[in-house]
Amino acid sequence: MLQEEEKHIDKEIEGDGKPTDMLPEPDTRKEWRLRINYRLITQNLPFILFLSVLALIYIANSHLAEKKIRKINKLSRDIKELKWDYLNLKSTLMFQSKMSEVSKAVEPLGLKELSTPPQRIIVKENTAD
Repeated sequence: MLQEEEKHIDKEIEGDGKPTDMLPEPDTRKEWRLRINYRLITQNLPFILFLSVLALIYIANSHLAEKKIRKINKLSRDIKELKWDYLNLKSTLMFQSKMSEVSKAVEPLGLKELSTPPQRIIVKENTAD
């Protein structure tokens, strides 16, 4: 839109025969616009750097969170596996500690289960009067 106005003004000036020195040249206008943009950028550089640092912190935080979630999932899988191992060993121990299983295990050693109840041995103390 500005370019159309510039062309219209240029045509009017050329048609009237008036000098065109009063209007800045289009190249200087572009240069002026670039200077404004450069000035705005340099003035807002601390804010731009602040936003960049915030973006880096945000990205690092999300990576750390995902890493911790993966670690938590791995540890929970390990806990489940260890729990199943514990229950398996506990049931095996309970089965092997039954009286019948113990007697089967010690039979090759020559030990046998008693068929008669145990006898109590009573020791009399000699009291010297």
